[in-house]
Amino acid sequence: MNVEEWLGSENRLGMDIWNKKYRNEQEDFESWITRISGGNEEIAKYIKEKKFLFGGRILSNRGLDKQGKKVTYSNCYVVEPPKDNIESIFDCAKKLARTYSYGGGCGVDISELSPRGAKINNAAKETSGAVSFMELYSLVTSLIGQNGRRGALMISIDCSHPDVPEFIELKTDLEKVNTANISVRIHEDFMEAVKKNEEYCLHYTREETGQVIERMVNARELFHRITETNWDYAEPGALFWDRITGWNLLSNTKEFSYAGVNPCAEEPLPAGGSCLLGSINLSAFVENPFTENAYFDFEEFKHCVQASVRALNEVLEEGLPLHPLPEQRESVSQWRQIGLGIMGLADALIKLGLTYGEEDAVSVCDRIGFVMADTAIAASARLAKELGAFPKCKVEEIMETPYFLANTTEGTKELVRKYGLRNSQLLTIAPTGTLSTMLGISGGIEPIYANYYERKTESLHGEDVYYKVYTKIVKDFMEEHKVSDDRLLPDYFVTAMTLDYHQRIDMQSIWQRHIDASISSTVNVPSGFTVEETENLYLYAFEQGLKGITIFRDGCKRVGILNTKETKKITAGEGLKRGEIILVTDDVVGKKRKLITGCGSLHCIALFDPHTGALLETYLSKGSTGGCNNFMVGLSRMISISARGGIDIETIVDQLNSSGSCPSYTARKVTRKDTSKGACCPMAVGKALMDMYKEMQAELAQKQQANETVKVKKAPKPKAVPVTESSEIKTYCPECGEPLNFEEGCNICKNCGWSKCH
Repeated sequence: MNVEEWLGSENRLGMDIWNKKYRNEQEDFESWITRISGGNEEIAKYIKEKKFLFGGRILSNRGLDKQGKKVTYSNCYVVEPPKDNIESIFDCAKKLARTYSYGGGCGVDISELSPRGAKINNAAKETSGAVSFMELYSLVTSLIGQNGRRGALMISIDCSHPDVPEFIELKTDLEKVNTANISVRIHEDFMEAVKKNEEYCLHYTREETGQVIERMVNARELFHRITETNWDYAEPGALFWDRITGWNLLSNTKEFSYAGVNPCAEEPLPAGGSCLLGSINLSAFVENPFTENAYFDFEEFKHCVQASVRALNEVLEEGLPLHPLPEQRESVSQWRQIGLGIMGLADALIKLGLTYGEEDAVSVCDRIGFVMADTAIAASARLAKELGAFPKCKVEEIMETPYFLANTTEGTKELVRKYGLRNSQLLTIAPTGTLSTMLGISGGIEPIYANYYERKTESLHGEDVYYKVYTKIVKDFMEEHKVSDDRLLPDYFVTAMTLDYHQRIDMQSIWQRHIDASISSTVNVPSGFTVEETENLYLYAFEQGLKGITIFRDGCKRVGILNTKETKKITAGEGLKRGEIILVTDDVVGKKRKLITGCGSLHCIALFDPHTGALLETYLSKGSTGGCNNFMVGLSRMISISARGGIDIETIVDQLNSSGSCPSYTARKVTRKDTSKGACCPMAVGKALMDMYKEMQAELAQKQQANETVKVKKAPKPKAVPVTESSEIKTYCPECGEPLNFEEGCNICKNCGWSKCH
């Protein structure tokens, strides 16, 4: 088998993901299967059948330690929460950096840090508060590269901490802590105060001085602000902490405690804890799909669960010495968490002819979830018989937990009573975004996001042609049933935007009954969804026993990855032939921004088409201390030639934003706090260009509105010329903006006399 046969020759996106993320150098598909399966032929078979996939770190990293590479197989870790002293705060940053360098994501809770204004015995006299250190952890996350991706971070705080109002507001500034997710740990006493509209005490006692800091807030008003901010900015999420601590296999084990959650919140873990992920594709177990005889193959599903538990334990053992920190190796060896989950649920329900969220679909999920939990627990018990229970295993305490009692048959109970468990945590549901996209299925427990997406092709004759790209499950159904119009799809083709949120939460609730860890899940809601509805959604999620919840509202201020609307991209010209660019005339509109970077000042001039507002040219020049002028000239030229070649500004800025972080930029950002938005010079330029572009579009819109009753002359069509006819791109004076002349090693302004020699 080769990768084209595995993913399907038409699945170019899936093959790109496999090549760029999971394939090691030039290994072929069979070699990849051998490497990631570790020689386990049964799990290799399930992977080839697309019934199971390990998590991304295992797919990309397994076996690479033998080549001398520093890697981990764990997708996620929770670091020990920082104590209330400067040494511990920066030790935490160091641990984050080391973990990121191996490819792992992290969660950290800051509830033990003093709130703003607490008295401290150093030069500051008062602490800047717990929230102030979030920027430090976010910067560490942005600085450590992970082979084309950045690290992932979750920062949480307890709802009783006096800094929680500041925490909630933090990410309303879109430039702050932009490499971390944030969540509030919400307790039952707080939710009771919310329902009764009572006061709630925020409190903190500083151990070193004994100082007690308390403030009373109205619980309902604070809860409203949490939900309102989530509605508007997609954060913070809510972690229902008592449910997290009370519904698992260790809820009776007093020496165990959760220290935080991983970046996507599906894995509550102890300090130093990590988790190995793997997901079963439920849609692959539906036999006779799209027919009245469709059914779910429970027997084959049980076999896959058993094989997956064993395979994840093999990876756990193999990867034990590879964890970045000693405390991680210690924690994993003592508790042995794995995280087996699901993906393809929405596809499976469609194949079964069931409507996501309705009673019959919830009932089927209840049965699948129970079978999965019971089978996984039994498989772990059999491994304990063979290899021994996890070192901290206390059988009596485990067997008396509410979770265990609700999710085991008598036969499984007997196995655990005899042998204990090999793992203290077994099941989770991760988002599986990249994995499910690679396979062309729905992710996690999410409904399908949309039946189709609109795409536009730009004709060489200036005519835009729109066409629909159907989600794979929709395309498969339409082809099998010869349906040509998506409006004729059956009613069970519901999407994230059409689904009632109660049904969405009902589905997550039924799965949470059978999952001992948690579920990473975002409820997608339409743009018209109100703050009041968001508040009701959170309350309903709490009442239904969810461990966490967050929403993403279409059109909110924090732009999402998925968007079904095709945005109009304004370019300098349409129908350009290869090698042609747009000729820039003298009637362009210029805008200028002065930027502060890690090296000093940088001047950015952008020239726009006066009729469309499309970017045409960019000129960059440094101030007295602005870094490398040749770099700026080169970047200016590349941006300009791209814009004039018909590439839209969004694409150009996206490339600039992918440049990574600059240490000098970060250092100045922390010490002098005067840098322009971004993390390096190209990123700052990109943000400035986008800012000027939006300003230009707003001016054109205002002008058009003012002239809408007047017959306006049609804008002239831009003239295309060969690249060789392009006029020379010059550098402009940072003082007066006039073109500079380069003479005898110096840039000289003939207008104001400014000069800079090299």
